[in-house]
Amino acid sequence: MTILVWIEQNDGQAVSNCWELLAKARALGQELDTEVAALLIGSDVEEAAQQAFAYGAGRVLAATDSSLARFRLQPFVEIAEQAVERTGAVAFLANASIRGGVLAATVACRQNAGIAASATDLWVEDGKLVAARVIYSGNIRARIQFESHLAVASVRPRSFPMPEASERTGTVETLDATLNEDDIRQKITDFRAAEAGEISLTDAHIIVSGGRGVAADPQKGFELVGELAQTLGAALGASRAAVDAGYIPYKHQVGQTGKTVKPDLYVACGISGAIQHLAGMGNSKIIVAVNKDPNAPIFERAKYGIVDDLFTTVPALTAEFSKRLK
Repeated sequence: MTILVWIEQNDGQAVSNCWELLAKARALGQELDTEVAALLIGSDVEEAAQQAFAYGAGRVLAATDSSLARFRLQPFVEIAEQAVERTGAVAFLANASIRGGVLAATVACRQNAGIAASATDLWVEDGKLVAARVIYSGNIRARIQFESHLAVASVRPRSFPMPEASERTGTVETLDATLNEDDIRQKITDFRAAEAGEISLTDAHIIVSGGRGVAADPQKGFELVGELAQTLGAALGASRAAVDAGYIPYKHQVGQTGKTVKPDLYVACGISGAIQHLAGMGNSKIIVAVNKDPNAPIFERAKYGIVDDLFTTVPALTAEFSKRLK
C-alpha cells in the first residue's frame, strides 16, 4: 500500500508546495505503516525526481516524454492512474492548484473514489485517512472521512510547514509514457509565461494587496501598492472589487473566487475585508491593514492596523522599508 503524491512542475522545476505535501504524506505513512511515493510527469524530471527522495519519498515514479512538457489532462490522468495501479495506492494527493485540482478530481472520478477538494489538513483517525476543508467562506470547517478504496485529496498550498531536504537519493522507476499525439484531444496552440521576476501568489511568503481604496486614482494606487510589494520582495495581490473594476488583471485576485493564500505577512491596502476576500487570505500568519475607514471589517482580523489613506501611508511604508532593508 502506498500514499502517492503528484509533484507538480513548472518548466522542469518542482512547485515548492509539493514538498510540504510530500513531507506530510511521509508523516501520515508512518502512522499508517504505508510507504510514500512521488509521481513526476514531464519532459525533464530528473532534478525534481532526486529532490523527491531528499524530501522524503520512499519511491519515485516518473513518466518522461516531450509531449508531457506542458500539462494536458488526458495524458496526465492516464499516467496518474498507471501509477496508482502500480503502487497499490490507498491515497492520491496533489497540490490544490488549477492543474492539481482538476487532476485529482479526474483521478477520483475515474477510480470511483472519494475526494476532499482544497483540503487544509490531513490526519489519521482509527487507522484511516481523514481530511478537513473550510466551506461557506471559511465559516465552517468540514471533516471528510473516506469510505472508498482510494482516498483522493487536493491540498491548499502552505497548509503544512516546509521541510528540510536530506541528502537521500534513489533510483527512479519509469512509467510508460508512449503517447500518440493524434490520440490526445487537447492541443496547446499558444503559451504565455508570467512576467520575468513575478512572484507567484500561492508560493509567496509576503503579499501586498490593493482594493477598492485605490479608486480615486487606480493606476497610481496600484503603482504605489506594487512599489511596496517590490520593496518587500512580495507578490502583488488584489481584492475582487479591484479586479471587477478593471484596475488589475484577474491573476492577482485573492479570495473565494481567486487564489487562496497563506503567507507569513499579508498587507491589505484599501481593502474593506469582505467575507469573500477573507476566505482567501484569512489564514495569513500576520495581517496588516491600511484603510481610512476605522470600521472596516478587515481590522477585526488584522494584527496591525493603520487608519489612513493608502495614498499617504503606502509610499511612507515603502520609503521606510527601503531604508531598513538596505
